[in-house]
Amino acid sequence: MLSNRPTRRIALLGMLGLAGCGFAPIYGDGAMIQGAFAFQADESVLGFRLRARLEDRLGQPSNPKFAIRTTISTSERAAAITEDGDTSRLNIVGTANWSITDLSTNQQLETGKVEAFTSYSATGSTVATQTANDDARGRLAVMLADMIVTRVLVATSGRPS
Repeated sequence: MLSNRPTRRIALLGMLGLAGCGFAPIYGDGAMIQGAFAFQADESVLGFRLRARLEDRLGQPSNPKFAIRTTISTSERAAAITEDGDTSRLNIVGTANWSITDLSTNQQLETGKVEAFTSYSATGSTVATQTANDDARGRLAVMLADMIVTRVLVATSGRPS
């Protein structure tokens, strides 16, 4: 019977290598991240959903040191057309411009733009199509917010708390 000792040794050496290189999780102990951001988003349903997702991921502002400002734009286009020329599926393309501002100095630290798309079916009743559209926009807000969070964490990971 074969022993998996070499595999264990390689795994242990790999963990020792990570410990020695200064590797640390991006969230750390969470002290700097959770509650350190105030959020400003568009006054729309999509802006509300984006802000809610940002708060879920980064915490509600308790002692904000930074402000994240976002603006969102969307467009719809046909993704699938039937033989009769009717649109059966639509794509919603969303773009979010974001910036991080240091609240103590009012200096803009980082800016960026993220893009994502989602789609929904338009083959049901009017109510079903509208519900599918609303659901797709909710998914789009989550995708955009998650992309922003990733970039914000990278941008602020090296900053002192």
